[in-house]
This record gives sequence, C-alpha cells and structure tokens, in this order.
Amino acid sequence: MKISTLITLWTLCLVACTPMVHQPMKTSSAKLGDETPKYAELKNLPKPQEKVIAAVYKFRDQTGQYKMTENGTNWSTAVTQGATSILIRSMEESGWFIPIEREGLPNLLNERKIIRSSRATYGGAESSGDLLPPLLYAGVLLEGGIISFDSNILTGGAGARYLGISTSGQYREDRVTIYLRAVSTVNGKILKTIYTSKTILSQKVDVGVFKFVAPQRILESE
Repeated sequence: MKISTLITLWTLCLVACTPMVHQPMKTSSAKLGDETPKYAELKNLPKPQEKVIAAVYKFRDQTGQYKMTENGTNWSTAVTQGATSILIRSMEESGWFIPIEREGLPNLLNERKIIRSSRATYGGAESSGDLLPPLLYAGVLLEGGIISFDSNILTGGAGARYLGISTSGQYREDRVTIYLRAVSTVNGKILKTIYTSKTILSQKVDVGVFKFVAPQRILESE
C-alpha cells in the first residue's frame, strides 16, 4: 500500500513540475508572427487576371465585449482591436487585391501637403512646378467587422477526489462571428456579403494532492 501511494505521489509531482521544467529561462529573440493553418491556402490561390484596387477604412470590433476573468470582467477586450491591419495583410497575401491606405488617410494627406509646401518654398522654379502623382482610388470598398462574441455557449467538466488526491477538468466553448461585405464605389451596390463563425475551445486541467504523510507533516501539491 505504501509503495503504491509513493508511486502515485511521485507521478503527481512529475506532472505538477512539468510546466516548470519547460519554463523558458530567458527571453526569445524577435521573429515574424505565427501563421494560421489557412495561410497556406491563402498563398496558394490561383493568380487573378487583374488585381482589384480595394480600400478598407475600418474593420473594427462591434461586439463591445470585455474579457472574462475569474474575478469578473476587466478592461481588456475579448477580441482584437487590430482587425483592420489583419484584413489588409490578408488582402496582400492573397495576391488578388491592391490595398490602398485609407485608415490613416488624414496622415497621408498631411504629408502630401508638406511635400507640396516644401517644394514651393525651397525647391525653386523647377521643382515647384512638379506635381505629385494622384492617389489611387478604390473600385471596391471592404466593410464590416467582428459583429458578435458569444462566451460560454457550452461549458462542462468532471472531477474526482480520493484520499486527498484530486483531479478535475473543465472546458468552455466560445464563438466569434465576422461579417464582411464588398461595395462598389461607382454606384454603391453591395457586390457580395459573407459572414463566418468560429468556435474557440478552452480547457483547464487540475491535479492536486493534500495528504498527511506523517502525524505532523502535510504534503500539498497542485
């Protein structure tokens, strides 16, 4: 009985110490961001006959959801606030679009004013007559956003405790929905509307022991 108990305790200690063994001891060097499994499909799309000039003004979080914690909500949002940048990069990587800057359009226009003013003031007669090339205009606007984030749509778990040794597992399923539409800039017609949903599964596993190993000694681990 004592041998089996010691083996059980030793196994639990190994499980509990595993994260500490693999814990990084120093910071990692900078690297490019991780790619999703769909990145390869995006890169392998067939080449278009002609790329579409498209603009994205804002692709934002429309859920208003804040991240849930054990102590309630906090001021961190549940979904990303950089969806516009993600969408623009996806357009670039697909090879089907020529994305143009519209999210920071006021900054771009200010810089062009500075260039024209500098040329007129310091460039002399020759450069003052040089005109900046016109900005590209989009034939298609991409609009929409993250329209819903449903948390805890499915929850569950199980656990057991015997003689001070316990184990439990919990899971939670969330769902995020994205809406996207393409609009013609010529007549305002909505060319295409799509929406997609994805579930996010979170899991938690706990293993612990709380046991008297001697009359005055308690073993506690989790």
